[in-house]
Amino acid sequence: MSSSDLGRGVLHPRRSAAVVSMSRHEPTVGLARFVEFYWLVRWDRRGRPAHEQKVLAHPNIYLVFEAPRAHVYGVDRSLFVRRLEGAGHVLGVKFRPGGFRPFTDRPVAELADRVVPATAILGATADTVNQAVLRSSDASTLVTRVESFLLARLPEPDPVAEQVAAMVEHITAATDLRTVDQVAERFGVTVRRLQRLFHEYVGAGPKWVLRRARLHEATRRADHGTDVSWATLADELGYADQAHFTRDFTAAVGISPARYTGRGLRLDPARPDDSGR
Repeated sequence: MSSSDLGRGVLHPRRSAAVVSMSRHEPTVGLARFVEFYWLVRWDRRGRPAHEQKVLAHPNIYLVFEAPRAHVYGVDRSLFVRRLEGAGHVLGVKFRPGGFRPFTDRPVAELADRVVPATAILGATADTVNQAVLRSSDASTLVTRVESFLLARLPEPDPVAEQVAAMVEHITAATDLRTVDQVAERFGVTVRRLQRLFHEYVGAGPKWVLRRARLHEATRRADHGTDVSWATLADELGYADQAHFTRDFTAAVGISPARYTGRGLRLDPARPDDSGR
């Protein structure tokens, strides 16, 4: 599969594309206001070293059907690492930013940096569906089963959730927004109101969302080749200087931009993965 198919945030996508197979599936109309897409990941590392997949997570909540049980993943504000060994598959539901809030009775900020059994939020049937997902390998069957599960719990539309989703999507796509003050002004709300909305619906603050969008773009550029002018990129992404950008990148990814570029271009799936630390 193409490394670009894995999506933004996946570190060393060329290496990962040789290890995992991923397909995306669109939600039905009834769930589209809550769910961005479903993703199915398969791998087979039998007889080969385990693979450590690292991801700079997005400002989204995920419902993941996996062994041994289903989980809800809050926004991971650090570096998400998943160890893949043996053979298996997982099916995930990527909720739109703010889209999971109507399914629960609490601010989603309470899920930040946490992994919670899905049964604690969505009921005991989540594990029943999980067993069905693990037994099947047909993508359309799996997605249909999970969609039926969510449709049975379909909440009332929440206009605020949709407003917040639009905010996050705009922040992620915009190249001219640098500060929380600018975001608040763009949407005609106070900074305090913006922060409350993100606490309630997103699970991470607007400042974090701004920074994460910039780091996603930085890793995307880095994965396209070694000829990267870090000073130019830092300026384009709105950093005060290259040193500030390097500190941000290193804190999030675990290695410097230059080191990441050098390692991200090597592909040898037969070798054990290097953590890069």
